[in-house]
Amino acid sequence: MKITKQIVEKHGLKIEEYANIKKLLKREPNLLELGIFSAMWNEHCSYKSSRKHLKNLPTTGKQVIQGPGENAGVIDIGGDDAIIFKIESHNHPSYIEPYQGAATGVGGILRDVFTMGARPIALLNSIHFGSPDHSKTKSLLNGVVSGIGGYGNCIGIPTVAGETKFNSTYNENILVNAMAVGHAKKDKIFYSKAKGLNKSVVYVGSKTGRDGIHGASMASAEFDENSEEKKPTVQVGDPFTEKLLMEACLELMKDNSIISIQDMGAAGLTSSSVEMASKGELGIELYLDKVPCREENMTPYEMMLSESQERMLIILEDGKEEHAKNIFKKWDLDFVVIGKTTNTNKLTLKYNNKIEGEIPIDSLASKAPMYDRKWIKKKLPKSKIDFKSLKKVKIKDALIKILSSANHSNKSWITSQYDQMVMCDTVQKSGADAALIRIHGQEKIIAVSVDSSANYCKAHPITGGKQIVCENWRNLVSVGAKPMAITNCLNFGNPEDPKIMGEFAECLIGIKESCEFLNYPVVSGNVSFYNGTNKKNISPTPVIGGIGLIQNLKKPMNHQFKKGNNNILVIGKTFGHLEQSVFFEEIYSILDGQPPEINLINEKNNGESVLEIIKNDLAESVHDVSSGGLLIALAEMSIGSNFGVKINKPKKLTNLFKYFFGEDQSRYILEINRENMKKVEEILKNNNIFYENIGLTQKDYFEVEKEMKINIKELYKINNQWYNNY
Repeated sequence: MKITKQIVEKHGLKIEEYANIKKLLKREPNLLELGIFSAMWNEHCSYKSSRKHLKNLPTTGKQVIQGPGENAGVIDIGGDDAIIFKIESHNHPSYIEPYQGAATGVGGILRDVFTMGARPIALLNSIHFGSPDHSKTKSLLNGVVSGIGGYGNCIGIPTVAGETKFNSTYNENILVNAMAVGHAKKDKIFYSKAKGLNKSVVYVGSKTGRDGIHGASMASAEFDENSEEKKPTVQVGDPFTEKLLMEACLELMKDNSIISIQDMGAAGLTSSSVEMASKGELGIELYLDKVPCREENMTPYEMMLSESQERMLIILEDGKEEHAKNIFKKWDLDFVVIGKTTNTNKLTLKYNNKIEGEIPIDSLASKAPMYDRKWIKKKLPKSKIDFKSLKKVKIKDALIKILSSANHSNKSWITSQYDQMVMCDTVQKSGADAALIRIHGQEKIIAVSVDSSANYCKAHPITGGKQIVCENWRNLVSVGAKPMAITNCLNFGNPEDPKIMGEFAECLIGIKESCEFLNYPVVSGNVSFYNGTNKKNISPTPVIGGIGLIQNLKKPMNHQFKKGNNNILVIGKTFGHLEQSVFFEEIYSILDGQPPEINLINEKNNGESVLEIIKNDLAESVHDVSSGGLLIALAEMSIGSNFGVKINKPKKLTNLFKYFFGEDQSRYILEINRENMKKVEEILKNNNIFYENIGLTQKDYFEVEKEMKINIKELYKINNQWYNNY
């Protein structure tokens, strides 16, 4: 078949990229080779628009065993233990086919973790949908939540934390980011780097079908009005097969049979074989007539580009084939030697003893395009809000409206569909600032949380990038965990637009600043570009997934008030920043001005002091103050407990709305027993921490001096009504 301009463009390649392919090959590619270049050179696999900026992120530290570049990141949590974790996007597939898109997103991220030798212990997600009244939102929400729950529940991994948000920016391009966390022994971590010549290349898992062909390319392009036609490119998942595959791989990993192992994820057999060979600076020869297929007459093109799920590629030590085959046979999975490693530094594809394609490995990997795209800096916006001209509201009415909104309502309708207790090591499930998972049979606890803040990043990307790392850090601190490292999923629009590329570049500058200052390195992640439809891009949405460590848990720390007549302390200063706030958005439909300032010195000092208080068992409950401000955080601490608050009006700030709904950063609310107040105040004064004693906990009522008084049972009803009525 002659390669035409239309065929090149259909494969998602630019004409100048095609010219570069011909230069690298010193000839015209055939259709199979073009498809392989298309898979390896798209944004999803090559990071061609983001690599330049990603290199600036801090990725090392004493706690880091493996940073970006492998299937997942690895950190040391002491003793013989390591935590392996990563987050990835499955945005485009989930918009086209929400159940399977979300389900296979979960399946894919689990394989990234167990392919490195870890048994998965937790799943998290960050899901973003359009406006609740948009025609597609309800069905997309139902489909995605069902897909996440269906896959995670069936495979038996607890889904313990996440976030669900609604905004019109996602009307035509939802976000589905899945995160997996696994536990491994430090001497049993497996990597994807191929080693040795004439080693067996083994295909294991499910058979290959035609589902998911060009899935990675589809994820690297904007949607248009014909997006529904892309349903055939959405993979179909089978969690029961994945469970078998996971157990078979973990069993084989107990001995020394495996040289390297790689998940067949995006771009399937193509990316897995190329990545293994590239890292090992070797060649790889595949015999495609040996690939197990579940459909008749599959071509080499279809086999190499299929993204059928639940498949792995393994390179074995000599003489281990029969031993490994018996394990996979026991688990009723395909096990076929489909190739060998070579010294050619080429990907050689044979079918019925005929070479169908031959490509230098480096042309697919190290010589893939890397663009330094033009980008525009964003100026710090100036607010146009005249607060005095806005319609007056009561504090109580504002509180009720926010608590009953889609974004701040109780999310138990979603989380109740996830099995959070399977495996029996979940110490604290979703609903707290972070979930807690026990390392099986030990006292060590892992804290996990995911966070995003698109409106801050849209208003000023550097500040937004700094803020979302800090918020994630605070969530881990709030449960008494030492923050260890993060993974990120960077969801942005079209990088060919200088404004969008500027949002990306500046968000990473902010992320870098916070991570460096807080010693909170980035060990894995994913970039998802081209999130938009018909030239309308989503707001920049970096999602941060954080891991924290508690060496020995005395008692689980969460945000619910524990008893009456305890002191309520606010750590950190309240200036009353309302620009870009939930208050303005929900009450006046205004999103304007700049995000709150991030003071990294205060962030670190306040957080470390809170950790010291928790470590000394001096706090009854802790909650960070973020979206919605102080009053929303207090309400969240009351809802679900039997205790409310009696809050004193501030003496200095005359604008109560700024005080109660301002979103100033670096703040925490602590519930302190009166007997412990002296010790707590000593810690805060010794560390030079600003704090306020704003009131007391009390039974049954949520009260602000001379402004409002409401029964906490009524607050609970208000907070639950949105999902019940949706």
